[in-house]
Amino acid sequence: MRKSIIWILITLMVITFGALIALQVRYLSETAIMAANQFDDGVKRSLIQTVTLLEENEALKYLAQTLEENQYVQKEDNSLYGSNSRKDLKLQDSIKTRWNDSSGKTPDIKLSTGHGKATIEETSKFLREKFELNFSRSKTILDQAVFRWLRETENTEISRRINFNELDEILTTYFESNNINLPFYYSVVDRQNKIIYQCNKTINVKKGEPNTDVYSQKLFPREESQREAYLQVVFPTKKNFIFDSLNLLLPSIGVILLTLAIFIITIVVIFRQKQLSTIKNDFINNMTHEFKTPISTISLASQMLQDQSVGMNPKMLQQASNVIKDETKRLSLQVEKVLQMSMFENEKTTLKPSETHLNNLIKDIISSFSLKVTSKGGEIVTNLKATRDLVMIDEIHFTNVIFNLMDNGLKYCDKTPILTLETWNEKENVCVSIEDNGIGMKKDDLKKIFEKFYRVSTGNLHDVKGFGLGLAYVKKIVNDHEGTIKVESEIGLGTKFTIIIPTIKNY
Repeated sequence: MRKSIIWILITLMVITFGALIALQVRYLSETAIMAANQFDDGVKRSLIQTVTLLEENEALKYLAQTLEENQYVQKEDNSLYGSNSRKDLKLQDSIKTRWNDSSGKTPDIKLSTGHGKATIEETSKFLREKFELNFSRSKTILDQAVFRWLRETENTEISRRINFNELDEILTTYFESNNINLPFYYSVVDRQNKIIYQCNKTINVKKGEPNTDVYSQKLFPREESQREAYLQVVFPTKKNFIFDSLNLLLPSIGVILLTLAIFIITIVVIFRQKQLSTIKNDFINNMTHEFKTPISTISLASQMLQDQSVGMNPKMLQQASNVIKDETKRLSLQVEKVLQMSMFENEKTTLKPSETHLNNLIKDIISSFSLKVTSKGGEIVTNLKATRDLVMIDEIHFTNVIFNLMDNGLKYCDKTPILTLETWNEKENVCVSIEDNGIGMKKDDLKKIFEKFYRVSTGNLHDVKGFGLGLAYVKKIVNDHEGTIKVESEIGLGTKFTIIIPTIKNY
């Protein structure tokens, strides 16, 4: 797939996810605002109903007191209108009806004329006078109750006008009727925000400071008084209630985030695969050139051996044989590196571990490698201080590990090479360090040197060849031995690799 197509797909996916996340966030925000508004409306409606009921109860209390004081008026009225009431009964008796059950017709209604022709007019006049009298009496009672209410409540403390136990029950009832089932705290304060009454917990509200979590409602709102009082209510779990109202939407957010994570991982994998494909192509090209040189040299040497003149000359024959031998060895090393590459496809390398004294193994490696170092005028410094060096390792692979690290120290050195090998014990482990005085590495390179096919830039050293598999192989072998490897390096000072391998217990 072309890189431009990948970037187009990534751009479209980013736009899509961005729009989806923006819509989801907006939807969540709108839902939270809607839930908060519904909650606020329910609380305000409950508070208005509460103060209205308190006002009505107080009005009924004064009306009841006034009615008790005016009971004697009712008794006098009953005695006054007793005879007239009897007339009403006679009038009702005078209305007679006949029902013809067999015919099913509408019954005839006849009025008795025993009371004279003006019976209806007199009755209507009587009822009108009775209504006017009752209305006047009721209006008088109401006026007296209202006058008493206004007079007595003007200078009455709010704490004497309200039964706070009743207030608690009224608030609870109205909150439940408006589907508000959260715990709440309330208090009654005056216009200076001085607390007149409070429930179990104090509500901290500073004067002039807006607080959306405190709901306030004036008590007796229709009354103009210097003793104004306000009912304040707080719901400590309001935020949790709003958050709980969004619970149904949380799974959709989780799905979106999971999809986004999968998308990011997919993009990372695609780029890594593309990078790996590029590196492998470079590897194949490099490998082809590496194989081409020894093959062509061997082919040329074999042609020389076919020449009779060369066969007659022992010196030329020896030279051609040496060329074939060296190039065959070089070709074998290249093949070995290619075979090492196949090891990375397996999760774990097949090892043949055996009990080995690490100090002795390092001495053997140094003995075979010292010629290569001294040929460049360098030296190998050893300091094998480990007293417990018996480990369970695969000698062949571990030898390759030490050999690769020493070979890198030799190759990446722009001065007289000095290699330092040390061993020591740390707890139940034995440590091996290989240090050189080469060109060193940057900090950015230290994070990647153990990756497959990664090669550090060598600056002015253009004769260093390889496939970028050596340190990856070292890392894998050390991990397969349940060990760890660390690296320290500074530009121009050199590099130090430290391998930590567990020793055999009870040794």
